[in-house]
Amino acid sequence: MDAYKAAVFAKDVDAFMGLYAQDVRVFDLWSTWSYDSAEAWRGTVAGWFDSLGTAQVAVGWDTVQITMADDVAVAHAFISYADVSATGEGQRAIENRLTWVLKPQGGGWKIIHEHTSAPVDGESMKPILQR
Repeated sequence: MDAYKAAVFAKDVDAFMGLYAQDVRVFDLWSTWSYDSAEAWRGTVAGWFDSLGTAQVAVGWDTVQITMADDVAVAHAFISYADVSATGEGQRAIENRLTWVLKPQGGGWKIIHEHTSAPVDGESMKPILQR
């Protein structure tokens, strides 16, 4: 989680993608139904980081729960993303829910599945991005 936070803040695509298995499946909250490989996910991550311009994103974790065994781990948490301008001012922020499934690979743990979500308002059909 610290490596994820650091990679996002640095907008380091390679460090970020180093957290994921090559055959990862990502169910992201935005735009695309699923990404079925690290290669597919990399393009979206690079686009996200490029879209930030000079801003950076501070990631926050809350209510993290982790279950581990020898060959699999599951982590779920509330995660926040806050844009920080080049002058250090907060601009906008969202929260959502994140679940990771990880397996040991290559001497460390790699994310084999990521699922982010947010509840949907029943009337407007818009995601609720603040708790």
